[in-house]
Amino acid sequence: MIVASALLVLFALALLAISLSTLFLATYAWWDPGQRNRTGFPELDDGEDALHFSLIVPCRHETEEVMRTTIGRLLGQSHQRLDVVISVGHDDPETVATAQRIAAETPDRVAVSIDYSESKNKPRQMNTALAMCHGDVVGVFDAESVAAHDLLRKIEAAFRSTGADAVQGAVQLVNYRDSWYALRNCLEYFIWFRSRLHAHARMGFIPLGGNTVFVRRALLADVGGWDADCLAEDCELGVRLSTLKHRIVVAYSPELVTREETPDSVRALVKQRTRWSLGFMQVYAKGQWRTLPRLSERITAWWTLTQQHLMALTGIAVPASIALAIFGKFPLGVTMITFLPLIATLATVALEVCMLREFGRDHAFRIRLRDYVTLVVSTPAYHLLLAVAAVRAFWKFQGGDFRWEKTAHKGSHLTYLGAETR
Repeated sequence: MIVASALLVLFALALLAISLSTLFLATYAWWDPGQRNRTGFPELDDGEDALHFSLIVPCRHETEEVMRTTIGRLLGQSHQRLDVVISVGHDDPETVATAQRIAAETPDRVAVSIDYSESKNKPRQMNTALAMCHGDVVGVFDAESVAAHDLLRKIEAAFRSTGADAVQGAVQLVNYRDSWYALRNCLEYFIWFRSRLHAHARMGFIPLGGNTVFVRRALLADVGGWDADCLAEDCELGVRLSTLKHRIVVAYSPELVTREETPDSVRALVKQRTRWSLGFMQVYAKGQWRTLPRLSERITAWWTLTQQHLMALTGIAVPASIALAIFGKFPLGVTMITFLPLIATLATVALEVCMLREFGRDHAFRIRLRDYVTLVVSTPAYHLLLAVAAVRAFWKFQGGDFRWEKTAHKGSHLTYLGAETR
């Protein structure tokens, strides 16, 4: 019983550490009133478009409506010095045809890059497109991205005022009423781009987000573009740039977020999260983070790359440890210790309720009482999905299965654009 009690206590303390770290990252942006200003975009009012942007839009099996909306928003930017490269695969003739029709309408600003690699994935398409980019800065937008009108002007301000090598903007899923998991997925993105990425940037080791990310073209060419074999090419690039000590700036402003949609089914969500988890495992195994000179830096990198997997498993490990303590007839002190991770978890959920309110205020969505109830009630089920995805990713990693399970885009987010959702 003594050995079992000791193991249970150690397990509970490990869960507590994971829960507290999650709480730390989620609340970083709200630590003090000035934090919002420090995480925002800098001002640049000289009116000059000094940088030229080349914007890559990787597309695969996309609808014409989704693609036209994305390309139209990019071409309609207030910043005038830009060109768009639509990146497609040769084995996707319908999307290729759509891309060529769109490009033919504005051939001076839009080009089509066709990737002929036998094995298809997003980084391979983007590396092919990179050869067609001639701007000072290369930006990436997903096929369903709806960019804010003044985004590129603010991105230029960030580059010019900070001397950054890369700038990470924000992405926000918006179709929060489409399903029970969509609400949590939207809030998860809100916390990630509003708070977590800023905390990672402060620590000097940042896994970049998948789109609305901008890198100086010369630097991107110098480091060899994206890792063609990695399913989380955004994370991998961020890790490489962080390890090489390049300056990455993260900026958030609610009116400048790029709007997107959640996966359209539970199955699609699990597949998406499996791909992300598997990609993080690839980056961890690649081991470039181990070259960081200081032990503290390596610990930060290790925690950054493993924390999301540990956090996903915490959702099922916390209730399991509590049940074990209650029904295992352990000493009172041991049982009380096992409840500590639950307290941190409940505190996180309580703060998420507050963050949901801010999400609604920032993006002009009217959050209803039933939305708050859905958020709280769906917590165990959503964490279970994340745990399933993490386990599935580990299984695929062990089997060497790195096939690209692409998320389909239905355009659900397009109905959430404009005025307040009623």
